[in-house]
Formats: sequence, C-alpha cells, structure tokens
Amino acid sequence: MKLPQIRLQSTFAKIAIETTPPVQEIEQPPAELNLQQPPAEMKIETTPAKLTIDQTKAREDMNLKSIFRLIEEFAQKGYEDWLEGLARVSRQGDELMRIEDGGNPIAEQAKENSEDPIYDFNIGWIPSPFSVKTNFEPAKVHIDVKVHQPIIRAKTNKPMIHYTPGKVMIDLAQRNSLKIDFVNLRFVGNNFEISI
Repeated sequence: MKLPQIRLQSTFAKIAIETTPPVQEIEQPPAELNLQQPPAEMKIETTPAKLTIDQTKAREDMNLKSIFRLIEEFAQKGYEDWLEGLARVSRQGDELMRIEDGGNPIAEQAKENSEDPIYDFNIGWIPSPFSVKTNFEPAKVHIDVKVHQPIIRAKTNKPMIHYTPGKVMIDLAQRNSLKIDFVNLRFVGNNFEISI
C-alpha cells in the first residue's frame, strides 16, 4: 500500500557581505623652528700694573749722585762746617780771654786745631740695605658682560589626516526556496481515479 506523501524541500537564503576596510592616513609635517643666538657683548677695561723702583739712595751710597745733589750736599756741608768753625773760634776766643784763669789754652788749642778728627767706622755696606725702594700697584681688570637671550620662533604644523571610510556591501547570494512534491497522492472521483 502506497501512502500519500507530501515532500517539502527548502533552501535557506544566503547573505553575501563584502567589506572594504577603512583607511586612515596621518602625516605630521615637522615644526618650523627658527633659532637665533645674538652674541654676548663683552667689554674688558684694563688698568696696567705699575712698578716704581727708586734707587736714588743706592746711587748716593756709591757716590753716583747727580750734580745738583752734589752741589746741594757741598753747600750744606760748607754751611755746617762754617757754623762749626765759627762756634770753635768763638769758644777759643773766650778761652784766651780768660787765660788768667789758669790752664794752657794756647797749647790745647794748637793741638785741637792741628789733629785730624777721629772717625768711628765699623762694617759698612755699599749700597746700604733697603736703599732701593720699590712700589708695586697691581693691574685692575674690569669685565662687563651683557648676555643676550636666544630668539626662538617655533611654528607648529597641524597633522594632515586623510580618512577613507570603510564600505559594507550586503547582497543576497542565494534566495530561499521551497519545493513541494506529492507522491502517491490520488484523487478518487466518480468512477475515476487520478494520480496527482
């Protein structure tokens, strides 16, 4: 016995998705930098050192005097000797004037006037120590520096961004379908039978 059957055959729909990925491009131009460094200004003022050497006394100790100094000393010495001689003559005149007081002033004065004077002298140095006088004034340096700050000019550049958005394309790759089939299906009517 053949039973009637209804056969259903279905096909599902298929969706096709095609994507284009997005593209992002970023370009960063470098910054524009301008640097200027003005040079520093420096002024140096120098007062030179000064050394003074006075050797007048040393030259005088070695009898290397200037003519003006010699004339001055001889004039002073002559004046002092004249005063000493004047004092001696005055004193000796007073002694002779009082000859009656006793003593032998004539013989004593003759001895005093005829003998050379005795000079006391020990060790001497020519020239004498510390006869050369020195004076030193050190140099003076004044430094004036004027510093200039650097001049910096910076210009930033914005990044360049290019963006291409992605795309999604959706399509129906396969349509859905339903196939219906009949097997062993018969229609019985009045005095006839039809196979469907």
